[in-house]
Amino acid sequence: MVSKDQRRRQLAREKFERQRERRSSARRKAKRRNVIVASAAAVALAAGAAAYASAGLAGGDDRAAADATPSAAPDPCGRPAKGAPSTKTWKKEPAMSVDTAAPYSVKLATTCGEIGLKLDAGKAPHTVNSFAFLARQGYFDHSRCHRLVDQGIHVLQCGDPTATGKGTPGYTLPDENLKDPRLKGGVYPAGTVAMANTYDGQNEKTRNSGGSQFFLVYQDSELPPNYTPFGTITGGLDVLRKIADAGSTPDPQTRNTAPNATVVIDRATVKKS
Repeated sequence: MVSKDQRRRQLAREKFERQRERRSSARRKAKRRNVIVASAAAVALAAGAAAYASAGLAGGDDRAAADATPSAAPDPCGRPAKGAPSTKTWKKEPAMSVDTAAPYSVKLATTCGEIGLKLDAGKAPHTVNSFAFLARQGYFDHSRCHRLVDQGIHVLQCGDPTATGKGTPGYTLPDENLKDPRLKGGVYPAGTVAMANTYDGQNEKTRNSGGSQFFLVYQDSELPPNYTPFGTITGGLDVLRKIADAGSTPDPQTRNTAPNATVVIDRATVKKS
């Protein structure tokens, strides 16, 4: 005969297992439905392939996401430098000032380690010009990289001081370099730096909608060629993999899958190489 104490313990174990399964299920759903997006529209992932959807469909089950809890893995990153994210915006794209015949190098000093980039102003002049302008304005400084996708595609998304996925510098950029020969077979190769945007895959009016948000590809990722590739990662792939290894957790409010690692760009600097 089972005693009352034994029955209570059994019920408690069963409840714990149900809660753990719900949390695990929520994480799987959120990762499958993660997006690369600046605000309203999204590119959702289904069955490991890229497919188009609206942000409302890509966000997942809010109630399930609310039950999710962060991974118990230790945070591999350090504390952010003192300072607050930028609140600046501009009414129009900055005037062109980059030398399209010269490469530009970027150093992202992050809480997880340094990431180096090389930007191609010749192939993506508007995008590189804007990135350099924003970096010199301190726009990226103290901003958190707000989205990690580690299923289907493998990217870390940064460049939004609000860390919500909805932040913009106040202006939009034209799509550029979408026929880059490096994007073979619908794959953005590891080491690619590209712009996020709000193109929904159907309405041409949603094209040319890049802003400040960019993503770093740390492993070959199948994506339609809709995101301006404007540079390559020259150092720090090990840093990105360390961030990816720490996993991610869905945020029920922003619908982002935020990195478990505390990834903050302490300072972004750009110089002509």
